[in-house]
Amino acid sequence: MLWRAVVTAVLVCGIGLLPWLSRTDPALTVLRARSAERTPTPEVLAAVRDQLALDNGPLALLGRWLGGLVRGDAGRSWISGAEVAPSVAQAFGVSLLLMAVALGVALATAATVCARTLWLGARHGGVGRRAGSGAALLAALPEFLTASVLAAVVGVHLGWLPALGWYGPRWTVLPALALGLPAGALLGRLLDDMLPGAFAEPWALAAAARGVPGRRVARQAVRRCLPALLPNAGLFAVGLTGGAVAVEQIFDIPGLGRATLQAAIAQDLPVLQAGTLDLVALAAAVNLLARLGARLLTGPALRDGALQSLHRPQPPTPRTAPLLYGALLLGVVALGLARDPLALDTTARLQPPSRSHPLGTDALGRDVLARLGHGAFDTLALALAVSAGALVAGVLLGLVPRLSAPLADTVNAVPPVLAGLLVTAVAGTHAATPALAVAAVAWAPLATHTSALLRQERATTHVSATRGLGAGRLYLLRHELLPAVLPPVARHALVRLPGVALALAALGFLGLGAQPPSPDWGLLLAENQPYVERAPWALLAPAAALALLGALAVTAAGGVRRPRLRLRRRTGADSPAATACSPRGTANSPDSSTAAREAM
Repeated sequence: MLWRAVVTAVLVCGIGLLPWLSRTDPALTVLRARSAERTPTPEVLAAVRDQLALDNGPLALLGRWLGGLVRGDAGRSWISGAEVAPSVAQAFGVSLLLMAVALGVALATAATVCARTLWLGARHGGVGRRAGSGAALLAALPEFLTASVLAAVVGVHLGWLPALGWYGPRWTVLPALALGLPAGALLGRLLDDMLPGAFAEPWALAAAARGVPGRRVARQAVRRCLPALLPNAGLFAVGLTGGAVAVEQIFDIPGLGRATLQAAIAQDLPVLQAGTLDLVALAAAVNLLARLGARLLTGPALRDGALQSLHRPQPPTPRTAPLLYGALLLGVVALGLARDPLALDTTARLQPPSRSHPLGTDALGRDVLARLGHGAFDTLALALAVSAGALVAGVLLGLVPRLSAPLADTVNAVPPVLAGLLVTAVAGTHAATPALAVAAVAWAPLATHTSALLRQERATTHVSATRGLGAGRLYLLRHELLPAVLPPVARHALVRLPGVALALAALGFLGLGAQPPSPDWGLLLAENQPYVERAPWALLAPAAALALLGALAVTAAGGVRRPRLRLRRRTGADSPAATACSPRGTANSPDSSTAAREAM
């Protein structure tokens, strides 16, 4: 709790220093937010500084705000002059309602993604198969693109549901779909990754042999996998609250994410600090409940070391889908690289796909295929670099959960857009700003996943047996824990690769990334979004490329397996007795618990 309080204090203080870190005059920013037409004369700016006590410096302002917070007073908005607490509480309530509906959509989507694996696993007595790449395409859809399409087609053209505003239950459907579908697809992939291991455990095989109904076996298999998934589900819930900035902007929803973004742009510090504090408190509460739920579901098996490992050695299987998706993506990029992305032709504006322009043209007559191909390097290179760094940081921090858990909860509560604004304030606006902002928050889900898997792996029978035979902590970490944890976390990182690319694109979409005329994919989405009705091809091309990247990442993630290794004798620190208890076992003994019993 002390460490969590320190992290929260550092975050709130950093936000309080935002105007001074950005090296801009906060009085000028506030004046422009209040009235863009008023001339910023020295007298007017001096009056603003005197009214807000800006001359006293950031530390005095922060101390005054914290002192009022103890008394239940969050201060007054620098822009409107209204009390902060009621407005932030109202926006927080709107975001909570949207989160609840979106979470319901996400759970339904996750159940649909896992339905095939559950049905096959229950029917065939422990033989489970993972879902295809359809979930990857769904998870890779940009939220702001999904929101734009739903608002334009379902809300405007068809008129089935309202597209703008927040006046009742019907207004929650479209934004909840835009938020819940990608999140549910990703949650479903994580659960689908663990279900085959649960169906292969002895209890599931014995239940199937005794004729226990498959529905009951499937229900218990889901229950077996939930403890490792609940911490990440908590992160998803918080992300649906604070990370829904683009969706709230498109649907004109007065939620906390939108209010925080507007306050950050206008440097309305009281609103920004109160909103961030609410998000941090929500993250702490949700993740505490998720961890308690994981412990209750696991029960005494976690304490007694009586679990089986869900991630066992498996032989490599040939996969052709990643090769096909990769070849298709590379082909599109190669064709685009042969064209000029900056060539203008005002007589060919918003032209549909043709032989001369296979993917059409944009509003300035530039070739969409050329811009897509030339922007691929920046987008893909940044996404791969950020994902690799997040994987390394997530695994390392996941090894020390007491240090990383409060930090991950706090970091996850910060919307990527707010992180982008903080990074922009310190480093300025350039091409690397989105990468720094996304990297600052991308490691948190991987660290949480690593900690959850390590907690369960330490309670497995083979680790208990190896520890009983005298193996030390370093040996257990190198030969038992990391080999079991790294493959699923690496698959998780690959599954999140499209999400990283989407986060980079979202920052570009909101103007915090690359600037025109750069062909960055996020900028392509932002430039062509106003023309989605007249020229949908200009927007669908980068969206399809992102979806193709998602399919490639998810299908490639399926090939990251823990290898089945032959038993080798070791000397010195790697004693033969400890090696015999390894879950890798021998080529003829894949069951780690059997190998441990034989060694004993």
